[in-house]
Amino acid sequence: MSRRTLRAGLIGLGAMGRNHARVLSSLDGVELVGVMDPAGDTTGAGRNTLVVPTLHELLARGLDYAVVACPTASHEEVGLALADNGVPALIEKPLAHSATAAQRLVDAFDRAGLVAGVGHIERFNPALRSLRSRLEAGELGDVFQVVTRRQGPFPHRIADVGVVKDLATHDIDLTSWVTGHDYVSLCARTVSKSGRLHEDMVSVVGDLSDGTLVSHLVNWLSPHKERYTSVTGERGCLVADTLTADLTFHANGAVATEWEALRAFRGVAEGDMVRYAIPKREPLLVEHELFRDAVDGKATDIVTLEQGLRTVEVAEAVLDSARRKASVSLRSPRTPTLAVVPQRS
Repeated sequence: MSRRTLRAGLIGLGAMGRNHARVLSSLDGVELVGVMDPAGDTTGAGRNTLVVPTLHELLARGLDYAVVACPTASHEEVGLALADNGVPALIEKPLAHSATAAQRLVDAFDRAGLVAGVGHIERFNPALRSLRSRLEAGELGDVFQVVTRRQGPFPHRIADVGVVKDLATHDIDLTSWVTGHDYVSLCARTVSKSGRLHEDMVSVVGDLSDGTLVSHLVNWLSPHKERYTSVTGERGCLVADTLTADLTFHANGAVATEWEALRAFRGVAEGDMVRYAIPKREPLLVEHELFRDAVDGKATDIVTLEQGLRTVEVAEAVLDSARRKASVSLRSPRTPTLAVVPQRS
């Protein structure tokens, strides 16, 4: 039986919106029937699709679902309008500019009984999907620590939020997702060196519900672009580079070190290092395929609005900690952070 063709709409043709347009234009089982952007299609990214200035005109195209890629400050207004009109939505991360707004979106889509998801794209990175599967299989044993670094030059596309809600939300979401545990406390410091209203560097340390230590370093101030995730456990360390989608395992050594100076210095011996050969598909394409399938009634592991809300809550706790220069505790989430386990890569 052939798949029905879903009519999709896109809100926003900025840097991320243009990528969504590219994927939607060639996505099997989907027709991109319209794009909404008040500025029009200034770059030709609309892929010969009708571009309209208002959401009302886009809704008139008869949508099966929509992708929201407008500025974060507009997510709530656009998302609520889509829910009111019975349109499922994939909303770019962060879900909203505040936890209160994110909660209103959760409630609106729940009341309408609509499929909705959040575009936390790192969950669809091949390296992190493989890492999570290996943790689920117990390959590291007990997990001790998660460390992330997300650094690079200033992105001129971002004007309405700082580095915490734009970039650190990636690390907050992926850390809970790969470990299956939620944040219970954290301490953070931020700085703003670029003269903007919002922070452009943050350092976070925290604890997950199972006692795992976490550390995040995120900034827009480095000429060196880095996307690093390291998970250390009792059997070694898994390191994911999400720029290249490489996953490397550093095993604890089984061979004794005879060099006395090194044996005295190291807590564990160095063992084998393995870089896994894993299938590498574009994360944005995988994200769209899974959301398309969810709209079509299939069970998939999309990022739920509840999970997106929790990430915004943790991001706000990071900013609160930095403002008060104090540790903060977080409430327990209403729903588990762990979603459907994907197939082993």
